[in-house]
Amino acid sequence: MTTVLIADDQPLQRLGFRMLLESQDDMTVLGEAMNGAEAARMTAELHPDVVLMDVRMPGLDGIEATRRIVASGDRTRILILTTFDLDEYAYSGLRAGASGFLVKDAQPEDLLSGIRAVATGDAVVAPSLTRRLLDAYAQHLPTGTPADSPGEPDPRLAALTDREREILTVIGKGWTNTEIATRLHLAESTVKTHVGRVLAKTGSRDRVQAVILAYDTKLVQPS
Repeated sequence: MTTVLIADDQPLQRLGFRMLLESQDDMTVLGEAMNGAEAARMTAELHPDVVLMDVRMPGLDGIEATRRIVASGDRTRILILTTFDLDEYAYSGLRAGASGFLVKDAQPEDLLSGIRAVATGDAVVAPSLTRRLLDAYAQHLPTGTPADSPGEPDPRLAALTDREREILTVIGKGWTNTEIATRLHLAESTVKTHVGRVLAKTGSRDRVQAVILAYDTKLVQPS
């Protein structure tokens, strides 16, 4: 059973989401939050599998709420709802630690499959789209990271083998597991093992966060 917290300041929107989710045999709604502060507090209390997070809410917005939930170490996954798939809210949500985003006019079946994917640890946005977002908002990328200083590698990369660093680089370029296997002449099962180790060693919650890490540490440059 996948547990969900709905965070949206519009009562009718919350009702619509609740009716859709509770029509499913494998989902249950633990509660509803009207703003980001309430979403962060209820997540800490209820530990839902997924928070369906609107961005624009009064007081604390969905981006800052996402940041706080992720920073707390809670394993709850965040699915951001945004108006456009390549807008700055989607970019900000992913950088804050969300596992994906969906546009608000997504089809019901897309929303349901997105929640299921996030709950199992998958990212609900293609790495290639994440890269397009990072390229589009490259001016917001951090500067002066440890990767800029020779002899001072980013500590998140220190535990990676040469092969794992290579895998992280191509994840950052938006390659799928199949593409990695084909281009690097590896079995797909081996690729999955490498990807899992990269995520674990770097503390990346999912593949989307690995793409962001590859950018932050300059393994991949904006195109």
